[in-house]
Amino acid sequence: MKAVRYLFGILISFLIVFPFYWVIVSSLKPADQILKPDLLPKALTLLHYRELLEQTSYLTNLSNSVLVALGTMICSVLIVIPAGYAIYRMKFAGRKLVSRLILATYIFPGTLLLVPVYQMMSDLHLVNSLWGLIVINVTFAAPFSVWLMQGFFDSVPVALDEAAAIDGAGRMRTLLQIILPLIGPGIATISIYAFITSWTEFAFSSVLITSEELRTLPIGLNAIMGQYTVRWGWTTAGAVLTLLPVVIFFAFVGRFFVKGLTAGAVK
Repeated sequence: MKAVRYLFGILISFLIVFPFYWVIVSSLKPADQILKPDLLPKALTLLHYRELLEQTSYLTNLSNSVLVALGTMICSVLIVIPAGYAIYRMKFAGRKLVSRLILATYIFPGTLLLVPVYQMMSDLHLVNSLWGLIVINVTFAAPFSVWLMQGFFDSVPVALDEAAAIDGAGRMRTLLQIILPLIGPGIATISIYAFITSWTEFAFSSVLITSEELRTLPIGLNAIMGQYTVRWGWTTAGAVLTLLPVVIFFAFVGRFFVKGLTAGAVK
């Protein structure tokens, strides 16, 4: 049985790793070899990366995506933490109903909201604005993040809140000085979730952004691929460079994210 588990684990790992390996290797192949099914390239070149950076607006798209992703992450954390504390630590009328309806935003597919969202953003003068993308991304990332924080808040004993209240600490001071340091893995988890959600968002970016100067990476890569012809070298090189910021970000906070997936599961 142990051999079967090892074999199954190797197979799953191969299925996960191989697409990334294929994209990386393809980005290093000369143009005439990209579509050939060679596991090991016969020659290596960085020409696709140089052309991508010099002949396309990739760097502009990258900076836009970084701004939107960081803005989404920061705004999500600033909204989710107080909201989660209010819902899961404070008592008020309708608290249980709010906690059960917190995921109601995911009932309808996002594509059905494209037209009303565009009209709303147009009224707010947020069309063709990175702030508009941040608002939309926070709108879709925050509800799930609030629900996800329930386990982290529940893992902190309520007795700490009561002890802080006896010492004269208010709600905000209790949250900032007592609760916040104890839910660090949860903050890392929702930060990564908000960052990746914004980094990969395509539908609303394609509708709300109309100028080339404000395109994010998903829209920029889609434009690089072209309508009739595909520059596979640029496409694979762009995919690799787009993956790098997420990998670097996850390398710093990934251990908190993995810990956060199980923290609060057992009290």
